[in-house]
Amino acid sequence: MSYVDPWNGDYLPDGTAVPVPEQHPDMVEAGKVEPEAGGQLLDDVEVFLRRFVVYPSEHELVAHVLWVAHCWFMDVWESTPRIAFLSPEPASGKSRALEVTDPLVPRAVQAVNVTSAYLFRKVSDAAGSPTVLFDEIDTVFGPKAKENEEVRGMLNAGHRRGATAGRCVVRGKEVFTEDLPAYCAVALAGLDDLPDTIRTRSVIVRMRRRGPGERVEAWRRRINFPQGNALGERLARWSSAAQSTLLVQAWPFMPTGVDDRDADVWEPLLMVAELVGGDWPSRARAAASYLVERQHQGGDLTLGVLLLRDLRTVFVNAGAASLATETILVELTAMDESPWGDLHGKPLDARGLSRRLRKYEIRPATHRDGATVFKGYTRAELADVWARYLPADKPTDEDAPAQPLRSVTSVTTVTAEADGLWGVTDVTDVTAPIAAKGAATGSTASRTGTCGQCGEPLERPGLLARCRPDHTPEVS
Repeated sequence: MSYVDPWNGDYLPDGTAVPVPEQHPDMVEAGKVEPEAGGQLLDDVEVFLRRFVVYPSEHELVAHVLWVAHCWFMDVWESTPRIAFLSPEPASGKSRALEVTDPLVPRAVQAVNVTSAYLFRKVSDAAGSPTVLFDEIDTVFGPKAKENEEVRGMLNAGHRRGATAGRCVVRGKEVFTEDLPAYCAVALAGLDDLPDTIRTRSVIVRMRRRGPGERVEAWRRRINFPQGNALGERLARWSSAAQSTLLVQAWPFMPTGVDDRDADVWEPLLMVAELVGGDWPSRARAAASYLVERQHQGGDLTLGVLLLRDLRTVFVNAGAASLATETILVELTAMDESPWGDLHGKPLDARGLSRRLRKYEIRPATHRDGATVFKGYTRAELADVWARYLPADKPTDEDAPAQPLRSVTSVTTVTAEADGLWGVTDVTDVTAPIAAKGAATGSTASRTGTCGQCGEPLERPGLLARCRPDHTPEVS
């Protein structure tokens, strides 16, 4: 075993020695590739990528290696995942990730500000499907997205084998229709984020600027591209020999939590890992679990699902079966890591909450809690959408400690004469912190003679059923 850089015979810039076999077992005649040869080849691809790119973690690196390998088997897949290198700021290594991918994939096409006609004709090239490396994708999905509607359509539909774009062609005086293939492998790089339709079909790599202690080699195309191209040629030979095995390979075992669309994304990558064997299957499943979990629980949630998640947190912390709209809004807008306090310059209000929940067929209604009548939502009506749109392995309110909600300072008081109730608060909200589920109610007076829950003098009847034991026995 030799411990030198396999491409230039020198140690890597960070001083680490890279183990490289004396000879590559996959450099044999097509059809005679040993099963372990693919594993060594992917190891070499991993070393090559690591030389030039700093990844957020090993999981993103594993995903990138497997995505490169999957590009050589495009005739096998039913669906191809996109890989998207995204960052909040420029100079974070996104374009470099595409540059080092270029020599490793078949028929790479560097695309920046291209037309839809160019892309469709590249994809339908008789020489074979290309691998599109689309940089500055934020210009396609940004404020001027309407100018790139056809490119967006191609990127949306092209993940599925057999996807086409219909066009009319005029020849002389006749008009003919033609179907242009849209199916191809696509890698994206850009600022900020992607629309949900693209993001949910992608492996997301959240790039960052290199830290002071993170070092990589400078990419010099005239020197490093041929090194990568040699790896690409090895991938071509290996994939040609291994494709027949892949065609009869069983459906890969999916990690817990990777299902539905996530399974479509990861199926090709896990199948490549199973094909090469070694430690790649376990590393691939670890990467799938980590990246899918991060996408569902991190910043990659859609705004609607994020709202459902935060609503569940509010109800679990309150330990309540129903909550008033204004109480919910106070809790949502106080969440520092969620956007509800500043949506387009304004906090989320009752109308906005109702509008966002209406698409899930959830609407506010009038509810009663003892003597209190209020407008709001119930845990029961939200439970179904929580089960459908949120991960199943969340703690229940029995598992999570109940936390008191913040009090609402402004309410509208109305009198419910029909029920003979005194000073019933309606509303859009209740005025007090909600006690933890099952907690005993003690004295909550915030100032002498005044109830800390309903704000009324303690010698008068309480406005809320739960606060009446704190009032005078004669009227409670």
